Amino acid sequence: MLLWTLLLCFSLSVLGQLEESQSEDEIDLDLTDFNLDIETKPHIQELSIKTTIISRYAFTAVYCAMINRHTAATEGVFQFHIPADAYVSNFTMIIGGRVYQSEVRPKQKRVKHENEPEVEVFRMAANIPGRNRAVFLLTYEELLQRRLGRYEHVTSLRPLQLVSRLSLDVTIVDHSPVTDLEVLPLRNGKSNTAELPITTMIKNEKNVCKITFSPNIVQQAKITTNGNLGDFVIRYDVQRDMGIGDIQVLNGHFVHYFAPKDLPVVPKNVVFVIDTSASMLGTKIKQTKDALFTIVRDLRPGDRFNFISFSNRIKVWQPKGLVPVTPLNIRDAKKFIYMLMPTGGTNIDGAIQTGSSLLRDYLQGPDASPNSVSLIIFLTDGRPTVGEIQSTAILGNTRSAVQEKFCIFTIGIGNDVDYRLLERMALDNCGMMRRINEEADASAMLKGFYDEIGTPLLSDIRINYTEDSVQYVTQHLFTNYFNGSEIVIAGKLTNQSAESLHVQVTASNNDKSIVLETNVPLRHRQLETEKTVGSEVAQGLGAAMGSIAEDFVERVWGFLSVKEGLRSRLRSQTSKEREDHIQQATNLSLTYHFLTPLTNMVVEKPEVLADGTTAPAPTVLPVNILFLVGKAERRPAKKSITISKTSADGDPHFVVEFPLSKLTVCFNINGEPGHVLRLVSDHKYSGVTVNGKLIGAPAPPGSHKQQRTYFSSITIVVDRPRRSYIEVTPKKVILDRRDRMVLPCHSTVTVDSGELSVAIVGKSNVTVTVGGNIGFVILLHQYKNPAPYQRDHLGFYIGNSKGLSHNCHGLLGQFLYEEVGLAELPADGEVKPSQVLKVKDRSVPVVKKSRRIYSGTQSVDCWFARNNAAKLIDGQYEDYLMSHMFDTGDWHHGTNRV
Repeated sequence: MLLWTLLLCFSLSVLGQLEESQSEDEIDLDLTDFNLDIETKPHIQELSIKTTIISRYAFTAVYCAMINRHTAATEGVFQFHIPADAYVSNFTMIIGGRVYQSEVRPKQKRVKHENEPEVEVFRMAANIPGRNRAVFLLTYEELLQRRLGRYEHVTSLRPLQLVSRLSLDVTIVDHSPVTDLEVLPLRNGKSNTAELPITTMIKNEKNVCKITFSPNIVQQAKITTNGNLGDFVIRYDVQRDMGIGDIQVLNGHFVHYFAPKDLPVVPKNVVFVIDTSASMLGTKIKQTKDALFTIVRDLRPGDRFNFISFSNRIKVWQPKGLVPVTPLNIRDAKKFIYMLMPTGGTNIDGAIQTGSSLLRDYLQGPDASPNSVSLIIFLTDGRPTVGEIQSTAILGNTRSAVQEKFCIFTIGIGNDVDYRLLERMALDNCGMMRRINEEADASAMLKGFYDEIGTPLLSDIRINYTEDSVQYVTQHLFTNYFNGSEIVIAGKLTNQSAESLHVQVTASNNDKSIVLETNVPLRHRQLETEKTVGSEVAQGLGAAMGSIAEDFVERVWGFLSVKEGLRSRLRSQTSKEREDHIQQATNLSLTYHFLTPLTNMVVEKPEVLADGTTAPAPTVLPVNILFLVGKAERRPAKKSITISKTSADGDPHFVVEFPLSKLTVCFNINGEPGHVLRLVSDHKYSGVTVNGKLIGAPAPPGSHKQQRTYFSSITIVVDRPRRSYIEVTPKKVILDRRDRMVLPCHSTVTVDSGELSVAIVGKSNVTVTVGGNIGFVILLHQYKNPAPYQRDHLGFYIGNSKGLSHNCHGLLGQFLYEEVGLAELPADGEVKPSQVLKVKDRSVPVVKKSRRIYSGTQSVDCWFARNNAAKLIDGQYEDYLMSHMFDTGDWHHGTNRV
């Protein structure tokens, strides 16, 4: 059964002027009780973290509100630990009543970071005006990885100060029942308690689980007084059926989760290559030995193994090759481990060559099992200092030595490791790389990593889909599958209307081959997803974010595709191949607004004046803002839009609905690129004006036209209660009320000041509401891979005209309060009877036509007026040409000037 994605949202209230409330005074007293100097820096009033995990894909939104109690501007620093595998997808600041929205851009030049940390810290410093507050909003996404039979979700709670209102909410939604749910004690390296974090509440209802954690200041202080609470860790699994795995299909994309179990274990051939250079002295070597003692005890009777230690010298435990697991060999191996003594330099290349030669010779000998899994586990805490020290040469030597016959799994301990080298070494040779931080429990992490790869179940896994039914499939060939892990593949469907998708899995297990096949009923899976959202999930989570849910599977595909592109970039053998992978991964990062190693996130900062204060924002109305993670690609809404048909969309095709006359009229305006057309003119009365600018495009092949025109931007000028401008393009919305906001159209966001509201549904539409009784809907028409004759453009619809006056004019506005009649002219000789519209005192010849509106989701029958709506509109269409987009001059017959 499939699942619609839901997404978390925050409703924020940002006031231009702050008033100290009684509750804030009470907070001050609480903080004073702990003798904290809260005036030295802005204080975090609220930190709220909400995560929704939809079928292993996690959306996290962080809301942080800071207050500056000084009279002068003071720097506030927002920072948050992001999991290593996650991508930031949005960041927004609201300071002094202004919204500062981030934008993801490609990096102009890639800067090499040899030691990128495992958990990245997102950090932003900004000046907060005196006696004011700032709100920081951060969203990030990640696909949870299954390890040792569990998914693990980690939230870092390190605000570095006690927080007045601290809350963490995690909701897990899966179409399969959630099992083995566990909340661990806070992971901060200090506490040894096995108890749940204080105030933790868990609600588990089959497919929906909710976990909350909201300690007050007193409870936080019992954990720590410096605000470094630690990691909040949740582990769980889902009920799964045997067979081909779980395949979810949604809106032209699919994701396939494959995690077989209860298979016989495949024997392994493993060589442990251990760094014993001088830098390993002390805790590192002690913890490494502890882990190796445990690992040796866990080797299975069918396994073969050997040990190599390296510094500037290389020592092999059993020079003749890999040995079987026997009590005598285990005892001797423990002696070898016990005698490891750190000294000398680091000969990484020599150690890898020795280990590879040992393993390669064994595999060519008579004792090797044909279906066994072979691997090297390589551990180091430093960079190469002896022998070959150039990373490129080491990688080339390693590839030549391995010859694609086995995999290398690398482990780096501490802060002085060339992690880039270890990552490349693992990626080039079908392995994985793990980092162990300096302060971490290396023994436990080393043992845990071995446990992940210590039980191989399958090798040479190949997953194929109907050849002509899918495209852009992520990695579908895998060297090994280890017990407790999961293989995840995503792709695009070539034909969304196809009835089924054929899936075939082939793999080797011990001494036999495995073939699994099935036909996935696509339409049935889609219906199952919709049913799940409509019932179980909706009841479990409350109001569903339907428009965001439509993109769940696609965002998994985008996430995996970016990860794969980055890995392919590292494995590239030529500069051309590398550049192709970089370009592909960069384009996907921009499409999905991901902050990756190939992109930068840029955000405007508040202006600081010469006296050290921040330039005050103009007096603005209180603004409520609702943020959602945006959709990546626009598609027509499944539900019909319940707004007026009165619109200008497409080429542009104008449609006017006359409810009183029960008639619909349509016409075309054949303008020129660059023309600005007046759509609604009511500046004197309601204070609203709408203009649209045309862009040109060549006609498609076979068309009778030479060119077509579309609206490239729509401007709405509002004069009451204060002057405001809203400019909409397919990429962004600019709201200028003397406090300028630039909002990207890929995000879902609402800005509401009471008198004026702008709501964006990511890559779908923009709704502008004025005074509660005037509403316009602007559809966003975007093409991912446009043909030469296609242009991103806009469609304009009048949703609510109650607040517009009877004197309203413009190409659409002049008809809002009109009534028209339809008459039939009698036949004249051989000429058939014709239809005319009676508009005011004019007769307009018309013919019956059908128009598609609302992104083609609906058809409307209408009476079509030819020749640029001659006689239907007042004057000629040239009278509706404006001098610029912000022209608010009233319409005067025969002039296009104010």
